[in-house]
Amino acid sequence: MSQVVVVGAGNWGKNLVRNFHDLGALAGVAEASTELRSKVEVDYPGLVTYSDFQQVLESNVSAIVLATPAPSHYKLAMTALEAGKDVFVEKPMTLQAAEAKALAEYADKHSRILMVGHLLLYQSAISWMREYLASGKAGKVVHVATQRAKLGRVRREENVWWSFAPHDVSVVLDLLGNPEIETVKASGQAILQPNIEDNIHVDLSFVGGQTAHLHCSWYWPLLQRSTTVITERQMLVYDEVAQQVTIYHKGVDENLKNRDEGSQVVDVAASEPLKIECEHFLNCLQIREKPRSDGWNGVAVVEILEKAQLALAG
Repeated sequence: MSQVVVVGAGNWGKNLVRNFHDLGALAGVAEASTELRSKVEVDYPGLVTYSDFQQVLESNVSAIVLATPAPSHYKLAMTALEAGKDVFVEKPMTLQAAEAKALAEYADKHSRILMVGHLLLYQSAISWMREYLASGKAGKVVHVATQRAKLGRVRREENVWWSFAPHDVSVVLDLLGNPEIETVKASGQAILQPNIEDNIHVDLSFVGGQTAHLHCSWYWPLLQRSTTVITERQMLVYDEVAQQVTIYHKGVDENLKNRDEGSQVVDVAASEPLKIECEHFLNCLQIREKPRSDGWNGVAVVEILEKAQLALAG
């Protein structure tokens, strides 16, 4: 099994540490915080730990997993690629599309594996929806709507769009078949802090006529995480909280009359998407194959994130 070093063992990094360890692929952990590094050493006796990123670059480990704050992603990922390492970088890939593109181009040119942590693409329900829509049974996909809202952890360094939306933007692109973006409109409210939006709505239009709507909020009374897909013949709803996919056999006919032929709940096997994501990265390292969420997938997501941020600014 390929060995990796996880850089960053904080709120999310600790989950990556656990999964790669359970898969027998964890060669070490790099963490600047003495307190967090000590915790890793207690939880994983005998594991190599690093206090400095340069030590990781100089090690003989061939792959690095970055779970550091988003502003550091570009510099650390590029430095790792330039050192000849394969890289897994958490979402968002970078905070600028130009930087994301530079990483993807470098990885391609130097035959490095570059993967972005778009976790929902490895959720079994999303995988099932992707395959079902590709079968053509539902007809052409015309619109995707997502909602990701809760009373969540409010950040000072980024708004809710950059915190929550990378998941949903990646899913929207995936279920629509990765179309080219045409227009982006956005509106939001900064309720708790000046210039940091807590509640955001974004409308996307794509070349070819497909559309999407995304709502993100960390200042919301209910826990709501869902993906709704409108097709020519059916409507699909993935309730991420209940882990349930429902197909609605309903729509509007050519005479503008409603058609409702009932619904069915799909039995989608439970899964651990983070484990699947980590396994996918390890497999790509072994067979030298581009990941599902490769660098260019990361570029497409960051481009939309960036355009929506510009639209918010007016």
